[in-house]
Amino acid sequence: MSNENDLETMVNAYLAIRDEREKLKQRYEECDTELKADQSQIEQAFLAVCNELGGVNSINTKVGTIIRKLNERYVCSEWDGFRQFVLENEAVELLEKRIHQGNFKQFMETHESDGLPPGVNVMREYGISVRRAN
Repeated sequence: MSNENDLETMVNAYLAIRDEREKLKQRYEECDTELKADQSQIEQAFLAVCNELGGVNSINTKVGTIIRKLNERYVCSEWDGFRQFVLENEAVELLEKRIHQGNFKQFMETHESDGLPPGVNVMREYGISVRRAN
């Protein structure tokens, strides 16, 4: 068992590393946001050129190819209706395959005696959190 001075040294080191990581992350995110904005402006210019050329989907240059593509994302604005649609059509494949952790934990608290549903496992591991002294 380490003595209290060793633990205080380790806690100080841990907090210093966490603080430095947060600073690095913030600088990265600020720089990345600027770079993404610059890229977006260039992409808008590329789209304008594609439209000016009659809606072409690709333009070859000596240094690279510009490709215009149509991106589609489906979003739900009324979950109760969509849920009913999925159930009525037995179309669970329209949903992503993941368990909502908070809802499942709450479900298991009230159904603990039933055990886990088929195909579900639980993984538990201890973690550490460090709080700064006040």
